Amino acid sequence: MTTYLPTLKQLQYLVALEDHGHFGRAADSCFVTQSTLSAGIRELETLIGVTLVERTRRVVRFTPLGNRIADKARRVLREAEELGDLARAAGRPLSGEMRMSVIPTIAPFMLPRILPRLRRDYPDLKLFLREEPSGTACEGLHHGRTDCVLLALPYACGEVSSQFLFEDRLFLAGLESEIGEASRAIKADDIDETRLLLLEDGHCLKDHALAACNRPELRAEATMLGTSLHTIVQMVDNGLGVTMLPEMALKAGILEHTGLTARPLDAANPARRIALVWRRASPREKDFHLLAEVLAEAQ
Repeated sequence: MTTYLPTLKQLQYLVALEDHGHFGRAADSCFVTQSTLSAGIRELETLIGVTLVERTRRVVRFTPLGNRIADKARRVLREAEELGDLARAAGRPLSGEMRMSVIPTIAPFMLPRILPRLRRDYPDLKLFLREEPSGTACEGLHHGRTDCVLLALPYACGEVSSQFLFEDRLFLAGLESEIGEASRAIKADDIDETRLLLLEDGHCLKDHALAACNRPELRAEATMLGTSLHTIVQMVDNGLGVTMLPEMALKAGILEHTGLTARPLDAANPARRIALVWRRASPREKDFHLLAEVLAEAQ
């Protein structure tokens, strides 16, 4: 009896369609034409004898079974990729392709310092970077869209392996007339919650800053509207309030060309913990530990 199995390409098309919810965008992500992707999914449906996707002019809707098969397809594709990872892990360290997600409150401050060294010391490493919030990055990690994530702990990223890199201390930034001299630490109790500007929901730095202060009323009173630290710094420089900044941002010069100063936070947990995380039992675990060592030197 002949058994016809789905191809990896057909599974890739199905996963891409579920990710994008649009045939054109899914085809673009797979670097094929829309007709090629559509035909591949139809072939898959014919092969297994069930409808996976309901097609209308405006909506792409997966059937319940289609969602289950797409989830299984993600796992199959991830296992297939790990076959290549096994071969690379047996060769030169930190070589081949690697996809790393980095959260926005780390990427612009840490990557410029570390990427030149990676290019110099590991020229065979092709590092593809994606900047995205912690939740999206962890989801991508478990779905196989990314290989490792550079983020700040504590954060619930699921069942992952991790290596701690360094602590990144938090500072209160504002005009000197409002927060005082930079040389003096500021107690969390002295922060005016009505003047505190923080990143909007989805950015874990907001939660780390609130947790460091250990003042429940801050969550209710603080204004959460910034989409990036650079945007918040500009608002604070215009006298709209004060904000929390990580030390790596200060070292990268985020306050240059502003009238702002920064004071270290005097609190029980005045820092976030920078770490590299990856899927448990990954065949590239040695590579990730080596990469973590290199990243740790970028503090």
